Amino acid sequence: MESINQHDKTILRNLASRQRAYAESERNKSLIEKWKSHNAFKGEKPLIHLELGTFAQEVVDVRMLCEGKTARRFERALLSNFLNFELFEDDKVVPDSYHIFHHTGFTPLGIEDKVTYAKEGGLGHHFEETISDLEADFHLIKHVDPVYDKEGTMAEMDLANDTFGDILPVKLAMNSLVSSLTQKLIHIMGMQTTFTSMYDYPELFHKMMRALTDDTIGYFRFLERENLMLPTVGCEDLDQGSLCFTDELPGESVLKQRPLVSRDVWGYMDSQETVGVSPDMFGEFYYPYYLEVSKQFGLLSYGCCEPVDPLWDRFISNFENLRKVSISPWCNEEFMGERLDGKKIMYHRKPSPNFLGVGAVLDEDGLRAHIRKSLKAAKGCKMEITQRDVYTINHDIGKAKRFIEIIRDEIEKNWM
Repeated sequence: MESINQHDKTILRNLASRQRAYAESERNKSLIEKWKSHNAFKGEKPLIHLELGTFAQEVVDVRMLCEGKTARRFERALLSNFLNFELFEDDKVVPDSYHIFHHTGFTPLGIEDKVTYAKEGGLGHHFEETISDLEADFHLIKHVDPVYDKEGTMAEMDLANDTFGDILPVKLAMNSLVSSLTQKLIHIMGMQTTFTSMYDYPELFHKMMRALTDDTIGYFRFLERENLMLPTVGCEDLDQGSLCFTDELPGESVLKQRPLVSRDVWGYMDSQETVGVSPDMFGEFYYPYYLEVSKQFGLLSYGCCEPVDPLWDRFISNFENLRKVSISPWCNEEFMGERLDGKKIMYHRKPSPNFLGVGAVLDEDGLRAHIRKSLKAAKGCKMEITQRDVYTINHDIGKAKRFIEIIRDEIEKNWM
């Protein structure tokens, strides 16, 4: 890992100081308490988070000053830790430490994703099919053992500590475990081959799903054997725009007594690639494997852009450890509001990205009506609002901040 020059070190130390100051502020401490109450289903009002990763080029990248590759990676992470707090004033918590993640990985089905981008550094891309006929290409599916680069992990840890660890504590951390089984299929087969394979080769399709499930669970077992499972009970990221705060899972005190297992941590799953699959076919070809993987987690957050209402009653509602479910722009909000009324499952609303992400001028009246509709649908539920999939804010920080202000104002006026 390359060294960091003095120019970059000065920049990183200044950023570490800013993060620490924000983390220690009364406003941030108040947010932490709100998240603890919120995730315990005792919160008074919905919490709001604007994900900036998809438009980071307009917010994070333009603020980066470091020269070295490793320094810029640290810089990007530090800025991402506090720019929500500084610029948008949503409810994203600023962590009181810099997180290093174990360098681990696995290749489901033993097939690497092949991606072609429209232009270097651009957003548009296409996954090249490795499997075009499941029967003819099934021999390509194989098991590959997971990997762990302990030396690389420790080198990153040491470098961060040497650079700014005296200002901002550096610690090993883990975000929620993630399993989106159907995403892998689309990456290596494409949508058409995936869908036709269920008809053409149903037995092989099940065999592939079995292998994919075994690889996924095998990776979790690998993390356990290597003692790499870490607590997910605080400001660690819970996939799809949430935070892990909970007292239902083991924390640092338990970790000091025994290694953690996957049942001790938060997990995340989705299946947005099966929107075009009927409930019956979902139940036959996907649900048994999703149910098996779901049981590996302590708590579960489910869903991305797919509408969950068509599958709710027969399938998704049966995940016993489910605590948060995505109510996407394509979901029947009212149906899900009725189903979640009074339940210990978070109505995790994802508003349409069009209000913030399309056009230079914010449609304030339209946004207010959109949010009021969601608040009404979620009556009787515990609610969280995460804005995702915004790829530009037209370089207008004020527009994004106003977006949060309007949502907060509607909550104040209309939340019961």
